Amino acid sequence: MNSAEKPEKLEPRKPVFQELNFQIICAVTLIAVIGVSSITPAFPQLAKSLEVDPKNLGLLITVFTLPTVILSPVLGVLADRLGRKKIIVPSLFLFGIAGTACGFVRNFDLLLGLRFLEGIGAASLLSLSITLIGDLYIGARRTEAMGYNASISSIGTASYPTIGGALATLGWYYPFMLPILAIPIGLLVLLFLDNPEPKGDRNLREYIKNAAKVLRNRRLFGLFIASAANFVLLYGAYITYLPQLISDVFKAPPATIGILLSSVSVAITITSAQLGKLSKKYSPTTLIRASFILYAVALSLVPFMPSIWFLLIPTTIFGIGSGIGFPSIQTLLADLAPKEYLATILSVNGTFFGLGQTLGPLLMGIVFGFGGISSVFYAGVVFAIFIFFVFRYCTCL
Repeated sequence: MNSAEKPEKLEPRKPVFQELNFQIICAVTLIAVIGVSSITPAFPQLAKSLEVDPKNLGLLITVFTLPTVILSPVLGVLADRLGRKKIIVPSLFLFGIAGTACGFVRNFDLLLGLRFLEGIGAASLLSLSITLIGDLYIGARRTEAMGYNASISSIGTASYPTIGGALATLGWYYPFMLPILAIPIGLLVLLFLDNPEPKGDRNLREYIKNAAKVLRNRRLFGLFIASAANFVLLYGAYITYLPQLISDVFKAPPATIGILLSSVSVAITITSAQLGKLSKKYSPTTLIRASFILYAVALSLVPFMPSIWFLLIPTTIFGIGSGIGFPSIQTLLADLAPKEYLATILSVNGTFFGLGQTLGPLLMGIVFGFGGISSVFYAGVVFAIFIFFVFRYCTCL
């Protein structure tokens, strides 16, 4: 009997959210999304305190996400060969230690170095939390678990900007100390997570061979591109430079910036809760395509908002797009991935969204340097439309 079927047969009627394993997975997910959204409300204040050019603020995200691009495939192979816990536990400890240390430095270069170490700890967390769901659940219970986990992630990303903004009113460095929460979560994983660890013996050569096969699958490659594009727009235009626009144009304090950043995650949470109903009427590929149209509409509206609270209109539209798009990408990937290579394929996807996280702030920083804050959002519109057509081509089989 496949180990992934055991939870299904042992406790067929127990709600997923009541299981300790799932609760621990959700805790890991909450840590995985804390590294960026909690600190961006402090960016304008950090720039002033450390005398950093605003166009360089994106480096704090780029150096954090770069390790995901480099290490995610390797960590996926190690997780398949050594086991999930042997990767997740050290990653959480490194994330907690390096992340907390960021709150105690007052030099931008040193801060970048610690953010890089923190990013190494974060590199495997999101993809392996999804892999754990794939390990433990099948069929309808997997869909249920994915939905709950996506909601938890959205609640975290909705809450962290508000928490970070509130902490930043005390000092820009306080939001950087939140990763200390990863240390007790690491202990929970070590002591209480009961996961059927894989017994695979795939070596690096086999991994590269299968990764190449995955990349030759046009449909999977289209999903990888769409996943990366989501994070280019989210981390580049929205998370990094919307706070700068709010600060420059509307002179808002960090707490207000945090509330506005949280609004997109609230929209994601509400929309993703309706995804089951939407999926009965529309295919996942249709929902993903629609998400990029919504991104383009939202970003085109941002520079024209007459007052600060009107920004809730584009942030809500952006959140609706993300709420229907990104969960649809994850669902299709889990369905298409061969079971024996689940961690490997999801880690390849992790590389792509890490690439999006890394390139988004960097590319938008270049655009900001040439054309100012409004040009960032216009560039996002062009990029969203471009990805719409690329994804359409990749999925028109």
